Amino acid sequence: MNIPAIVDFGDPSSPTAAPIDAGRILAGQPAATVDNRYSDPSLRFHCGTWSSTPGRWQINYTEHEFCYLLRGRVRLVAKDGATREFSAGAAFVIPAGFAGTWETIEAAEKHYVVLEPA
Repeated sequence: MNIPAIVDFGDPSSPTAAPIDAGRILAGQPAATVDNRYSDPSLRFHCGTWSSTPGRWQINYTEHEFCYLLRGRVRLVAKDGATREFSAGAAFVIPAGFAGTWETIEAAEKHYVVLEPA
């Protein structure tokens, strides 16, 4: 029997550039990185760490995402104008179907867990 290895987020990381599509950027010049630590065999479930420098861009979530903000400050604004702001230590879920803007107010880093719908 092959037992999967435990994924420890404390192990050294290897973040890679995760450019934000220039057509979606509304303000600033955000630079993002991602370090995906785990994807299940179906490639529907993912966990890792993401970071961004300040900026604001359009988002349209097709996936469900749990976020735990490690540092920084972000603001999410839904298309209907509903606004939520989160700082380091906050945990939140962005459900599939959410559309609006993501703004990194202060350089931010988060752990994420993403589930892509079937």
